[in-house]
Amino acid sequence: MAHFGLAAIPEPIPAPGTGEIVGLDRGVTVSAALSTGQMLNAPTRRESEKRRLLRLLRRLARANRGSNRRGRVKAAIARLKARETDRRRDWVEKTSTDLARRFDVIAVEDLKISNMTRSAKGTIDAPGVNVRQKAGLNRSILAAGWGQLVQRLEHKAPGRVQKINPRYSSQTCNVCKHIARESRESQALFLCVACGHRDNADVNAAKNIRDTAVGHTVAARGGTPLGGPVNREPQHDLLLVG
Repeated sequence: MAHFGLAAIPEPIPAPGTGEIVGLDRGVTVSAALSTGQMLNAPTRRESEKRRLLRLLRRLARANRGSNRRGRVKAAIARLKARETDRRRDWVEKTSTDLARRFDVIAVEDLKISNMTRSAKGTIDAPGVNVRQKAGLNRSILAAGWGQLVQRLEHKAPGRVQKINPRYSSQTCNVCKHIARESRESQALFLCVACGHRDNADVNAAKNIRDTAVGHTVAARGGTPLGGPVNREPQHDLLLVG
């Protein structure tokens, strides 16, 4: 198992034994929304650091290649980015430990992050589209620590992390199960066009992820999975950009 730059793989954390299952929806605006309604955010670059990085990048652009000045500027940029990485690593450690201690099962979307963050530049024959937007999304996904958080959860809660197919999780009403893209009013708001249920969009998705995991657990025990038929044939959920 890879360490992805974090500390050595720790001893598993015992399950609390409450039987509680939590759904976790990863996003860019909110790093992780829980089905409990809790919002978790990875630390981002501070405003002062953003301004300093911008100044350093401008100096780097003006510095001559191979010069001592250029070397000093690059070292300063590396130190700035390393501090951000350390804060994100610390957040991943604390968050994964907290979730492993609080919940018996942690359900997450089965996202192919390596595919989502693949280079958007393309080739001369097949140039990429929306390159700038994709690059921004890629940086946001990596900054939110999506892959690191789940990998660390698997280290600390082995056998207790369920990966759920994310299809339609953001378009499904958690109350009536109606699926409609129109219900996703905005990045933050879910307003069901069928029953009027209103919730934070990420929390609604996290609840759907949790309910799917609950259904899997019930079915594994010989019961009937939760959830009923949907109202109509759903539209495809656009999980990836491009």
